[in-house]
Amino acid sequence: MNAEQSDSSTLVVFFRRPAPGVGKQRIAADLGAQRALELGQMLLAATIEDAEAWPGPVVLAPAAVTDAAWAEGLLSRPFSTSPQPAGSLGQRINAVDAQLRDAGAELLIYIGSDAPVLDESYYAAARRALCAHDVVLGPAEDGGVTLMGARQAWPDIAGLPWSTGKLAEALAARCRDAGMSICYLEPRYDIDVQADLLRLTRDLAHDCRPARRRLVAWLERNRMVTG
Repeated sequence: MNAEQSDSSTLVVFFRRPAPGVGKQRIAADLGAQRALELGQMLLAATIEDAEAWPGPVVLAPAAVTDAAWAEGLLSRPFSTSPQPAGSLGQRINAVDAQLRDAGAELLIYIGSDAPVLDESYYAAARRALCAHDVVLGPAEDGGVTLMGARQAWPDIAGLPWSTGKLAEALAARCRDAGMSICYLEPRYDIDVQADLLRLTRDLAHDCRPARRRLVAWLERNRMVTG
């Protein structure tokens, strides 16, 4: 598989529409509902920024079918939508994955909307990994994953321990049991608690991407900075 084929990988973004009381409830306990909502909007904007720059096809997968029309206005480039069905996160990924592969997609890379430290070099490494491996995993430092991609359909991942520190290990084991080769990227982190925001301010200090600059400015305005 050559570089041109690698750049045809499809990015699939799983996300919730930011709304009061939706998502990031651990961090909302520290920030308050309004600031947690604003943070969710900022994090989604950073993810959409990455989708705009993706060299291949993009699929937006909002968590609710009723948000499909809203999602249609998120990107200025061509893309498609594939709303998530009901079920566990694993069931939803399996369902969306099957739908996209039935439509002809092959190299599929999945991300969420809460890891703004991911950048183009990381995404490029993920695309290259799928040139030689069945699966690429971007481990999260807390035991989850920030990115997961595959060249073929995922095995049944419905019953895995999603949203726990055992996910990455369990996901890798399920893929190995299915005979799939795995490439691991360097660990990164996602945003779950207020301490992550202190770290994020520092890590994005020199990031020139506009949505990241706005995120850093918001963090600074809200005093999410280290001393």
